[in-house]
Amino acid sequence: MAFEWGGSGTVTAGGANLEYACHGPAPDQAPTLVLLHEGLGCVALWRDFPEKLAAATGWGVFVYSRQGYGQSDPVTLPRPLDFMTREAKDVLPGLLDTIGLEHGVLMGHSDGATIAAIYGGSVLDHRVRGLILMAPHFFTEPGGLAEIAKAKEAYDSGDLKEKLAKYHKDPEGAFRGWNDVWLDEGFRDWDVADVIDYLRVPVLAIQGREDQYGTLAQVEVIEERTYCPCDMLVLEDCRHSPQQDQPQKVIDAVAEFTSRLARIEAAEVETA
Repeated sequence: MAFEWGGSGTVTAGGANLEYACHGPAPDQAPTLVLLHEGLGCVALWRDFPEKLAAATGWGVFVYSRQGYGQSDPVTLPRPLDFMTREAKDVLPGLLDTIGLEHGVLMGHSDGATIAAIYGGSVLDHRVRGLILMAPHFFTEPGGLAEIAKAKEAYDSGDLKEKLAKYHKDPEGAFRGWNDVWLDEGFRDWDVADVIDYLRVPVLAIQGREDQYGTLAQVEVIEERTYCPCDMLVLEDCRHSPQQDQPQKVIDAVAEFTSRLARIEAAEVETA
């Protein structure tokens, strides 16, 4: 069945059926924000944030669950250590084609932000006019790995598995597919910061000052390495999920960023 904008359902990309939800205008009526979730996220865990983004920006918002998450098809374990790069190069291009993206912005959180940055630095796609990266990861840090190890304890002996089962039809695949990679000995030297060197679109980087999974070095490296305009928003009283801890500040920043992109594009069209 061909994809039709609106509501929710499943779409096929990367050989898997992925759940999705749409908010606001279709891609042929307005730019589109494509949301990429965190390592244990899914469509449902964005809660009402996508709807609020659509209302604040006037853009369409497309959100989906990657394979292994939410109500999407299960994933085969173990995931490869380069799963984020594979997601960016092997799955996301086809997905953007399928939903009819004409122009817009990739907005990712945590692992989703990393996938968005890898796409921006690895795939030539003139439809993507900007990146919004919330709490991205470009390299491992001891503190972040320690927190991920705590999550394993909470899953193995606490109530985390029960909580995840409320949102993921395969909580084991969702958790192990994320946690096992990050705690793999071979992942300790993982570093994809070189993709920043190849970004050619404006970036909005957002991070909570109290982020337990990463220090400010994860966003400062964007400012240090990119040749493109980069706006930095460091939020106080905010941990790893800015859209939950400081939602209005994030929405305001996204609305301002997308509005500025629209003004730039309008000016370019007038002078072309």
